[in-house]
Amino acid sequence: MEGILHALSDPVRAAMYGDIVSQGCPQNCSKFLTVSDRAIPKSTLSQHFKVLREAGLIRSERHGVEMQNTSRCAELEGRFPGLLRAILAAHTIQSEQESTTVKADAKRVRRRAVGK
Repeated sequence: MEGILHALSDPVRAAMYGDIVSQGCPQNCSKFLTVSDRAIPKSTLSQHFKVLREAGLIRSERHGVEMQNTSRCAELEGRFPGLLRAILAAHTIQSEQESTTVKADAKRVRRRAVGK
């Protein structure tokens, strides 16, 4: 339980995991070089996947030079009913609120710049 909560406490990992879950099919690591409009270095990306794997949230399999990542939602749902849905829903709400705040701040800055 603590490993799952730790893994999903990072907004980048939560976004990565949410994307893997929503796609419903294996996702290449390289797909996540940009997460939430942020560039993620390969070394950091590898560390994020390691944390998700060690928490038991994903399974990774090598296919050629790429790693394919799949969610272990069904297994975790059986063990912790509703937990992942609740965490991912909270992450989505928080991300939307942050996005709205950033847009409002940018709009305020533009208005100030035009007014000067």
